[in-house]
Amino acid sequence: MWTARGKYVLKRLVNGLPIIFAIVAVNFFLIRLAPGDAAQVLAGEAGAASEQYMAQIRAQFGLDQPLYLQFFDYIKNIAFFDMGYSFRHGRPVADLIFERLGATALLMVASMIISVGFGILLGSIAAVKGRSFAGLVIMIFAIISYATPLFWIGLMFIIVFSLNLGWFPTSGIASVGSSLTGMAYALDVARHLVLPAITLAFFYMALYTRLMRASMLETLRLDFVTTAKAKGLSNRKIVCRHVLRNAILPVLTMAGVQVSSMLGGSVIVESVFGWPGLGLLAYESLFARDLNLLLGIFFLSSILVVITNALVDLIYTLIDPRIELAGEKGNV
Repeated sequence: MWTARGKYVLKRLVNGLPIIFAIVAVNFFLIRLAPGDAAQVLAGEAGAASEQYMAQIRAQFGLDQPLYLQFFDYIKNIAFFDMGYSFRHGRPVADLIFERLGATALLMVASMIISVGFGILLGSIAAVKGRSFAGLVIMIFAIISYATPLFWIGLMFIIVFSLNLGWFPTSGIASVGSSLTGMAYALDVARHLVLPAITLAFFYMALYTRLMRASMLETLRLDFVTTAKAKGLSNRKIVCRHVLRNAILPVLTMAGVQVSSMLGGSVIVESVFGWPGLGLLAYESLFARDLNLLLGIFFLSSILVVITNALVDLIYTLIDPRIELAGEKGNV
């Protein structure tokens, strides 16, 4: 069984390779269309620079080559996970990205757990309760959360919970200058993580709540639910054992698709909270015209999206084995 599931997920990963290539190609040419380059940024910071100096810089970073040659060189390098050199930081791009990857992964995983977990819970309650007071409150909360900008939520959280109440830190991933280790350090990081994770989760929690409610209502109308009621099963058993298992699949689909969007949202959240992750690094590299670093972040993001969708497919097969069987039959 696990061998079959492994092949199923491996097939999804292989199918994702052309998608990664397409994303890399589109990002490469779109970024090159923007005015300015690394040489102009460095010259501007120096106050002035001769044409000879700028030509030297362009030759150093390969910017003097035709665009198609730059693209082929870039594709050849990233095939071996060589993402180039950051002129801004004076270090390999891969080193910079992997230093920040852990912080962003922690933020995204925490936000995903909060948004999907509470989205499924609140959506299920709203569907079961119908037009009751609890159901209306949940849907009003979902609409407000969906319409509220992330940066505003983050700023309000800082004002209320950090500045006024003093419950959580205003920024950073850990206390500055602390020498905490072990469990004490983990708790300190968790305390810094609370506000950024909830802020990033707010929009997606509202989305999953509405989607789960709609999916639950649609599933409750299916024939197998009527049959279960005719057999005398309680509403609680019908919902928990049968309806929830089927209704959850669209939410998982949306969660897999929304990984790239959540990574984009992390740029805003990390900037507001000073969270040292890939989002903040992408924001800084964009204004510094550090194209290699920016492309490296996009490249890694596309890989994360493909892997996440493969994991979602694996979860599908665990929740509903019929999906795997259908896939196997399609290959025959």
